[in-house]
Amino acid sequence: MSRSSRRLVSVLAAATVVSTIAACGGGDSGGGGGGGGGGGENEASDIGVTEDSIKLGAHFPLTGVAAPGYSEIPTGVQAYFDYVNENGGIYDRQIEYIYRDDAYNPTNTSTVVNQLVLEDEVFAIVGGLGTPTHSAVLDFLNAEGVPDLFVSSGSLLWGEDPETNPYTFGWQTDYESEGKIIGEYIANEFPDAKVGLFLQDDDFGEDGEAGIREYIDDQIVAAERYTPGNTNVGPQIAALQAAGADFVVGFNVPSYTALSQLTALQLGYKPQWFYSNVGSDPNLVGSLLGRFSQGAVSDASLLDGALTTGYLPTVDMTDNPWIQQFQEIWDASGQEGELTNYRVYGMAMAYTTVQALQAAGQNPTRDGLVEAIEQVGADWEGPLFAPFRYSEESHMGTSGMTIERISGNGSEEVQPVRITDLGEDISEFDGEATTPPENGIPEEEAYEG
Repeated sequence: MSRSSRRLVSVLAAATVVSTIAACGGGDSGGGGGGGGGGGENEASDIGVTEDSIKLGAHFPLTGVAAPGYSEIPTGVQAYFDYVNENGGIYDRQIEYIYRDDAYNPTNTSTVVNQLVLEDEVFAIVGGLGTPTHSAVLDFLNAEGVPDLFVSSGSLLWGEDPETNPYTFGWQTDYESEGKIIGEYIANEFPDAKVGLFLQDDDFGEDGEAGIREYIDDQIVAAERYTPGNTNVGPQIAALQAAGADFVVGFNVPSYTALSQLTALQLGYKPQWFYSNVGSDPNLVGSLLGRFSQGAVSDASLLDGALTTGYLPTVDMTDNPWIQQFQEIWDASGQEGELTNYRVYGMAMAYTTVQALQAAGQNPTRDGLVEAIEQVGADWEGPLFAPFRYSEESHMGTSGMTIERISGNGSEEVQPVRITDLGEDISEFDGEATTPPENGIPEEEAYEG
């Protein structure tokens, strides 16, 4: 989509919001293009950008049922941004990062994002977490012309339709592509399995199911759904057992991984488990198992042998140069707690954000930032295992995943990276693993639009 077309979409969308919001003028980004590659003077080039700072915002569940694990993501983002600031910032600008608690409640999300945009006047929203929560602010951000970068969710909403949502970009592998890669693996390695699906009853589960059914529709004997917040999954697990499912794929969040494991233990049900990446962190699931079982289960050993997917290195990969770099940055940050996979996620997303800000040029504009990602984002290298799919036609995030088997608090690869896109076949990724720059910060390179 051209810059002028994006402006038209923003103006038309703004006409649908209430007058008090439309009157704030957040979509009037001034200028366009990438902003040039430096060498001149810093200017207050757009909302949230001063001569010496650039302000970014985010929403995360810092409290409530979704806080375990997810509340650690912004601490990883903060650690990496602080590191960048200590090493000169972005074109000599310091990144100011404001993240607010929405408790994974869409009503709260609308409130805090309105505050970030209209009161804090952030340049962009980065990494807002959750499909139901971020869906509540998707139209508002695009109407206001606020770059809505790298949503922490694999919903197709963030990247499939740039014409409708021109300012929004995904980051992680979308759930439908993940489902396809899982389905292909089962078809090849478990062709006789009777497959049951354990699905969150929203876009997360629906997209994952759609991808899986492209490859093993005839192997699926049951599909059971749970409503987030209802912690009794006994009927669903019992139904999968009764259907004869000897292989269960879960598209669920970590708390429901723990609940499904405890319920299956009570029922004496022992299928081969395969959990999507979202629900498979063994450290978090182990702690949830201990809490939910009141100490009867003390670790993640119930997950041993379960399969999952990966698109980022994890903390158990201590020889991985990205993990080594992130460990050093985290240790130097002075924040409490250990480096976790959720903090790695946050640091990796912050690394991509730095690449985007660099590409937007010395004096960035909101429209220029979006244009830069569309034009050069597909070429960025970083911690993720597979390339991004960014273009004017697609705002989809990374394109591929490994298959891994959980063991203890880590996992081992059983299938190397496979890549795909919506409507396309799956293929082997023939690229090489990347290593971080020596100082851990991508080299400044502006898009000359």
